[in-house]
Amino acid sequence: MLNIPSQSFPAASSQQRVSPSGQSGRNKVNLKPGHSLIDWIRFTKSGKDLTGLRGRLIEVTQEELQKHNTRNDCWTCIRGMVYNVTPYMDYHPGGEEELMLAAGIDGTDLFDQVHRWVNYESMLKECLVGRMAVKTSAATKAILPPPSPTGLTRTTYVGPPPNKDSHPRYDWFQSDVSVHLVVYAKRKIPRSGCAVVDLQDGVLRLEVLLGKMSYMIHLRLAEEVKETVSVHTAFAVGKIQVSMVKQAGGHWSSLGQSLECHNTFVHKKDRDLFYRTCLLVSKTEVNYNTILLQLELPGGSVMHVPVGKHVYLKTITQDIEVVRPYTPIDPELVAISDLSSQKSHVYLMIKIYPDGVFTQLLDKLHIGDSISISGPQGNFSIRPLRNITHLVLLAAGTGFSPMARLISHALQDIDTLRMVKLLFFNRQEKDILWRHQLDQLEAQEERFQVEYVLSEPCENWTGRRGRIEESMLKNFLHGASDSKCYVCVCGPTAFTDLAVRLVKQQGFNDEVIHAFQG
Repeated sequence: MLNIPSQSFPAASSQQRVSPSGQSGRNKVNLKPGHSLIDWIRFTKSGKDLTGLRGRLIEVTQEELQKHNTRNDCWTCIRGMVYNVTPYMDYHPGGEEELMLAAGIDGTDLFDQVHRWVNYESMLKECLVGRMAVKTSAATKAILPPPSPTGLTRTTYVGPPPNKDSHPRYDWFQSDVSVHLVVYAKRKIPRSGCAVVDLQDGVLRLEVLLGKMSYMIHLRLAEEVKETVSVHTAFAVGKIQVSMVKQAGGHWSSLGQSLECHNTFVHKKDRDLFYRTCLLVSKTEVNYNTILLQLELPGGSVMHVPVGKHVYLKTITQDIEVVRPYTPIDPELVAISDLSSQKSHVYLMIKIYPDGVFTQLLDKLHIGDSISISGPQGNFSIRPLRNITHLVLLAAGTGFSPMARLISHALQDIDTLRMVKLLFFNRQEKDILWRHQLDQLEAQEERFQVEYVLSEPCENWTGRRGRIEESMLKNFLHGASDSKCYVCVCGPTAFTDLAVRLVKQQGFNDEVIHAFQG
């Protein structure tokens, strides 16, 4: 494959990295009128030749790809497929500078840094030039298929196997009325859980998330079962049991037939996203522009979303798939730990943007409508939180979402914890999410402290004013730097970048800082 240059994406000087003065805004450039996502969808359906090849698909050599590296002639390669992104330049929310970073090269790594969840195959299907010509010995990345019909085949890549001693294993047993699958993770399991189970039409898919790794069981069951499952987890010993009820009694001679990726243990990033269809069962107003959605999983699904992980929502508008990431929360700020392991609902806090194509679609959902949701994603790990005494959380706007479950986890599950401190940045007082719950928790829990910072406060506001800066952070972190402290940051890109830099100036290193990517 082509060598990938070591570049920061988005670029440091890009418009997509907004200035600190705009830290409460969204990380987008101002597109020209008539260049929204909906306009792009209409443009791709206009019948115009967006590749310049009059419908032909070609095999592209490295030398040929490198020739197309200008603003007016820009090709890029994503997972082995080459696209002419020249027509998309003026429609890209991050601006043309971001696309030009991948001009004439394999842009897979750059793409994955920011947009792994985007269904580029759907967005760019009319821009498909063809497949990258790759020598067999060098084909180390997955080559994804283009939109049908093209006749191009798919090659599945599975990363190098981990140490065999750490490889989870599974077993099964049965009674006359039920069948049970048991996974031995060979490590402790967090109390928030780590299993995602989907049972549909006799096919069982179980994914166990273990840090950066993913263990999968994928079987077509030998006999019919009722499409309900129960999951029981022994957290301390790392044991997960999935139980199913047989449709008809009797003895099974085997558990079932192995399907793709069965009994594999690979890096989570190498696992394809898997979606299941959920129903909207409630929609509650949080404030004037934010709603809380309660999504019900299918009857055969159980999903544990580990603390700090996010999911992707997917919907279709005008035949184009649109995907966005959201971090699940609990319905209450500090919910009693649910050790039953039956997670049948997912709660999402969504800010509705007037110009947001996806959030406008979510806002128009009615009770009983359906939407697709992926399994948990993200690189956050609770392992560094073990034995800490102080947890410092810096959040801006809806960057509060991952902090909500972190607060609950820390107060309930970290025995050594002495203090959780949240510094919460917003524009105006009406923008503060869950303020009543935060204030109530602070009054009831001596180990929790919250401070609000407003950039556009009213005259009567008595709290902190302004934006994140060194003296404010130095004062807030006072005392924490002398203890076993961990710092988490989440908000718009500019806020996160600045906050991390300021925290490091106070003597904290990368090992004790986690920045959630919005």
